[in-house]
Amino acid sequence: MKSNLRQEGKFKYLEQGEGTPIVILYGLMGGLSNFDGVIDYFPKQGYKVVIPELPLYSMSLLKTSVGTFAKFLKEFIDYKGYEKVILLGNSLGGHIALLATKLYPETVKALIITGSSGLYENSMGESYPRRGDYEFIKKKAQDVFYDPEVATKEVVDDVYKTVSDRNKLVKTLAIAKSAIRHNMAKDLPKMETPTCIIWGKDDNVTPPEVAEDFNLLLPDADLYWIDKCGHAAMMEHPDLFNEVLHTWLKKRNF
Repeated sequence: MKSNLRQEGKFKYLEQGEGTPIVILYGLMGGLSNFDGVIDYFPKQGYKVVIPELPLYSMSLLKTSVGTFAKFLKEFIDYKGYEKVILLGNSLGGHIALLATKLYPETVKALIITGSSGLYENSMGESYPRRGDYEFIKKKAQDVFYDPEVATKEVVDDVYKTVSDRNKLVKTLAIAKSAIRHNMAKDLPKMETPTCIIWGKDDNVTPPEVAEDFNLLLPDADLYWIDKCGHAAMMEHPDLFNEVLHTWLKKRNF
């Protein structure tokens, strides 16, 4: 997927299809390939799918925060000249999407969050990330999913490579702390943007009660559950995820 990225100035991104832009934001240990199912499906349904590469590890340590990434997202949307976008975010990406929606509501016509941080999440544990311990990293990656087989060797290798890089490890911890600091419980009741919440019933990173709280606090939200599913519904059940999301978009006339 990386070979399809376009580089324009400071922005690197994937763009496929024509129509209303769905701008996708992946999580801290994620990447573009997490959304392969969405990339394959929605351009055929009349949407433009866009995934900017987030500057998770290229900012200075002082600027490495959820707020900086939300500002980067707005700069990207302005650069592309999109009038209004649909934001779709998983995990940290959901948190960035939520904050961008709060800060720039005129830019976001709809919001979709799945396994999003922003209220509460289980950390990877005090000993995480443990550098150099492949089996430990493998177990942590598998725990993200209901079906541990979804954590393929490629997925585990990517996480291992990230936490074995000292610079990336320091930034990863800084981002995680920023996400905890940037709790959005008080902001959500003021956010009127239509929101689709798609959640794995077996998510142990952002447990089901987190989805229920999002649904309760957001004024215009619809909550959908996916059974036998962990923290990344679009990876574990891509067809069902697409079906739920597409049905919601049609119901809301987006």
